[in-house]
Amino acid sequence: MKPIFNVPGCGAYAMLMGIISGYPIGAKIVTDFRENGMCSKEECERLLAFTNNSGPLFIIGTVGISMFYNSLIGILLFITHFLACLTVGVLFRFWKFNKTSSHTSYSNSFSNNLNTNVSFSNLGDVLSKAISSATSTILMIGGFVVLFSVVLSILENTNFINTISSIFEPIFRLFGINDNGFIHGFLSGIIELTNGVQKISNIPNRHISTNIILCAALLGFGGISILLQVFSITSKTDISIKPYIIGKILHGIFALLYTYIFINYFTIFNLNI
Repeated sequence: MKPIFNVPGCGAYAMLMGIISGYPIGAKIVTDFRENGMCSKEECERLLAFTNNSGPLFIIGTVGISMFYNSLIGILLFITHFLACLTVGVLFRFWKFNKTSSHTSYSNSFSNNLNTNVSFSNLGDVLSKAISSATSTILMIGGFVVLFSVVLSILENTNFINTISSIFEPIFRLFGINDNGFIHGFLSGIIELTNGVQKISNIPNRHISTNIILCAALLGFGGISILLQVFSITSKTDISIKPYIIGKILHGIFALLYTYIFINYFTIFNLNI
């Protein structure tokens, strides 16, 4: 981790869990690192930029199989998502390269409980706090999904999305995308990931690569809903949200480019009808 990403070895756990568990587990783990003084502020910001990702269960299972009805598409999206994640991590090794803060622990009741040695006498207390923390995170994620689904519905019913779509229409036409459905779906995905990906996957299109590439970009960026989920988690520490925003924009761009390359230059992934 140190030679490639310029972060401590414990960052491997954040990267692994961020890849296999999905949003926003990576951010939760990085925040815990900072609270317990395991990483400096700069190291946590580097980690945050590339360890908070969409998981294989969502990409392969939900997007690939349930939305596109093709597991190969899900595998392609997961491969390019992972490669984009690594690329962002390598780039962010230079984030605040010459600036290093201390590994001061942000002690609070939660971090103190994490540092408690587990024994038979306090096992019940430790388990109850762990379950309480996990349940709180799950409820927070579900709450954000519901909230932004409602916001997106309001924006659609007031024709706000259609108005914004007309502004971005010339940009999409430059890339040969003439169907307004793609613009509408992409903008929806910028707000709430799942809704946007579902809209794009359902658009009938002779060249399905367009649907796949746009979904790859959305999966990399994650959407404003996930951005606010991450911000709600990191706000209790001194970790800046700025590198995360930059990292997710880059992640979306690299995922788009890698998906385009795989579809056009690897025969097995040439999925155009």
